[in-house]
Amino acid sequence: MEKNLLVNYAQAILKVGVNLQNGQKLIVNASVDHKDFVRILVEQAYDLGAKEVLVVWNDTYITRQKLLKAPEDVITNVYNWEVEMAKSFLDDGAATISLVGSYADLLSDVPANRIGAATKARQIAFKEIMERTMMNKNRWCVAGVPNPEWAKKVYGTEDITHLWKDILFMARIDEAGYEKLLAHLERLKNRKDYLNNMKFEALRYEGPGTDLRVELPKKHLWLSGIEHDVNGVPFLPNIPTEEVFTAPSKYGVNGRISSSMPLVYQGNIIDNFWFEFKDGKVVNFGAEKGEDVLKELINTDEGASYLGEVALVDITSPIYQLSRIFYNTLYDENAASHFALGRAYPTCVEDFSGDPEKDGINMSLTHVDFMVGNDKMNVYGIKDGKEYLLMENGLWKI
Repeated sequence: MEKNLLVNYAQAILKVGVNLQNGQKLIVNASVDHKDFVRILVEQAYDLGAKEVLVVWNDTYITRQKLLKAPEDVITNVYNWEVEMAKSFLDDGAATISLVGSYADLLSDVPANRIGAATKARQIAFKEIMERTMMNKNRWCVAGVPNPEWAKKVYGTEDITHLWKDILFMARIDEAGYEKLLAHLERLKNRKDYLNNMKFEALRYEGPGTDLRVELPKKHLWLSGIEHDVNGVPFLPNIPTEEVFTAPSKYGVNGRISSSMPLVYQGNIIDNFWFEFKDGKVVNFGAEKGEDVLKELINTDEGASYLGEVALVDITSPIYQLSRIFYNTLYDENAASHFALGRAYPTCVEDFSGDPEKDGINMSLTHVDFMVGNDKMNVYGIKDGKEYLLMENGLWKI
């Protein structure tokens, strides 16, 4: 892949993603497979005036060995220094970039209960940091970088060049830079403004295996693309991004929803799954593949069986148009409309009181997106007993 394109991508992540400021610290979470791009990213960060860049490396192969062979008290242990290291940077105003890839089935032979125990332990340990992120106290951005296993899962070959081309296409990055990305963000803002002005009371979904009503909190806010931190500084949390999203009313979800794409969760694939909701809670579910892992997810805590996000995505998304499953939630969620089990973003409530129950939104240790949109789904906004067609056969009508 040409270096100038990777530099353009790095600059989009730094300038638009976390909107790195002169003299600001930066945390980069990345796989060891991403080292070549990380070097470019770090170089660009310092050129932009970063005070210090902390790179936190991970390796899924090493994680697999630990999950398979270490005692349970080891896999559920999180050292205080791990948390304090990140917290010390965030306390000093650092931004965070998380570079993600996909290892698809690499953890498929690890018992689901061990994955669940390890995941829950880290979620508890990093709860405060997650809260800071979801409250936009520190600016953050998640972006994709290829690894050979991911490329092989998607294309049948470990050559990452094809995957790089698709990642840049989906992010709207080209030889000229990231102007196409900025134009796209403006279109998302227009739809967000329409939904916020309408103040719908509920949404209704209909489609294959789907008949669902989702009530919205009275003070809900639709967000999309560019957000703002607590100091009003703009940033872009996800690259790519195609969604306009808000928080559903915790106890106001009723009906059935079916997945439209596989979900990769903790290195395992969950496919062809469905949920039935009553008064907001999952009361029944099933999956053709990965049902045991899905059960562990739902049982993470009480809030994991409620929804925390509702997001609308048009099927003209470049990700949907590629007609591929990328086995990575960052990309697959931006191919289609989706929901998330677990924690809601408090920023989706106007003048958030600090009490999720009072404002009618869900809280949880987890937040996991799953895709439901397709070219046969219709979505309606409901207000004063009248329905407004928002999406028809997966396409925006507003």
